[in-house]
Amino acid sequence: MKNGKKINSAVLKDYLTYAAVALAFVVITILDKQGFINNSTRGLLVPICCYIVMAVSLNLTVGILGELNLGHAGFMSVGAFSGVVASLSLAEAIPNPVIRLAIAMLVGAAFAAVVGLLIGLPVLRLRGDYLAIVTLAFGEIIKDLINALYVGQDSAGLHFGFNFRNNISSINDLHMEEGAKAIIKGAQGVTGNEKLATFAAGFVLIMITLFIVMNLVRSRAGRAIMALRDNRIAAESVGINVTKYKLMAFAVSAALAGAAGALYASNYASVKASTFDFNQSILILMFVVLGGLGNIRGSIVAAIVLTILPEALRSFENLRMLIYAIVLILVMIATNNPRVKTLISCIIPKKKGGPANE
Repeated sequence: MKNGKKINSAVLKDYLTYAAVALAFVVITILDKQGFINNSTRGLLVPICCYIVMAVSLNLTVGILGELNLGHAGFMSVGAFSGVVASLSLAEAIPNPVIRLAIAMLVGAAFAAVVGLLIGLPVLRLRGDYLAIVTLAFGEIIKDLINALYVGQDSAGLHFGFNFRNNISSINDLHMEEGAKAIIKGAQGVTGNEKLATFAAGFVLIMITLFIVMNLVRSRAGRAIMALRDNRIAAESVGINVTKYKLMAFAVSAALAGAAGALYASNYASVKASTFDFNQSILILMFVVLGGLGNIRGSIVAAIVLTILPEALRSFENLRMLIYAIVLILVMIATNNPRVKTLISCIIPKKKGGPANE
């Protein structure tokens, strides 16, 4: 009976999370329709949705699996550029923007998942600092590969080329027909992209991400993943397949990051590989750490607050990022202070029959 209560409590928390996200979407949509949201804030809605998905997906790797990934923006860039290629190449065949956006996100998720599996097979055999260094290198390699990539389209289909030894200096070196469409132009990235992203699409992606991650965590596979995090040797001793469950978490995390990348890229007229650099990976990791490792709801709140905060401080001009950094330091100190934790527990007391009593 106690186990039943525990399961019901966990499921109830998941439903409350869904409800809170849905309520936030409805409230923001109504406020936007009534004109209470300015253009600056409206422009942040889609990026916030993308960052929420990125934070939740990275939490699956860092918080649930317990492996430090410093190259999560690499999966985001794979999804972004593969999604843009799919979207722009299908512009004439599928004029409906909603369908094309959905296809772009699916393509981005698929390509990122494949890359995640290919990277995960050798990388997940490493541990600790070595794993972090290799994932960091992966993010930089992906950025450099995309900087050297040229993609165009003509009546014959898509044309690809890499500028590794200065053999391709422009899109014209792909030898396409006259009047062909240039999609990715090397270091220039994508220019003239059609903006398909919407806040509604971001909301749907968040809900799908939460459904996938929270159901995975509650499943048998999720318990195996957390067992690997807590004690790998003990997990192996009871027959848990380490490679299988690590790859599962890594691939799912990469796929969700790819879908978020496709949505993010579809929100801008131009996209460059330099956008998805090491700083982007650290920003996403900061969402996870500040929200709490393994805490899905905390990642959502941290992604929202830390995305809005720099814009809210814009009136301070040159001191804006200094204040932002000080706020981050103070929050991290506060959240790790036993007295603050005791104060929070007094304000929000634990229910009787919680995990400690069950």
